[in-house]
Amino acid sequence: MDEFDSFVRSRSAALLRSAYLLTGDQHLAEDLVQSALARTHRSWGRLRDRGNAEAYTRKVMYHLQVSWWRRRVAEAMPGELPEPRQAGDHADQTTIRMTLRAALLRLSVKQRAVLVLRYFEDCTEAEAADLLGVTVGTIKSQTSKALAKLRVVAPELAELYLLEGVAR
Repeated sequence: MDEFDSFVRSRSAALLRSAYLLTGDQHLAEDLVQSALARTHRSWGRLRDRGNAEAYTRKVMYHLQVSWWRRRVAEAMPGELPEPRQAGDHADQTTIRMTLRAALLRLSVKQRAVLVLRYFEDCTEAEAADLLGVTVGTIKSQTSKALAKLRVVAPELAELYLLEGVAR
């Protein structure tokens, strides 16, 4: 189990970042990582290539998130989105992050998962489809719908070039 402990210590922070993007909540992200690591631990002896342990754990994480989403009622994000500032300082970056987080939370969990995989994790359409257990066509349509919704709910992100260069 020293190998598993080493894996957990070295990859937990990266897994938590991805989980946070998927859930939009620190506590839910921690729960998601913990659940995924527990399942990985149970399967540790069966993993043929320990170099794929992170990929296995991420796949478990994505599947758990979609499963949890199916059990929950769609959540609404109350309040207004923050207005972006004009100066290029730390406050701007914080505002952009808050705006992006609020906008991502207005997407369905599946759409959010697709965007995280495609644009944060740099997965190809085929890799994202494999991780989520859907077709490439589903990834394409969910990406298109998610980006269209982001342009509506957070047009200021497009103005900041966050959505520029992303397929329309």
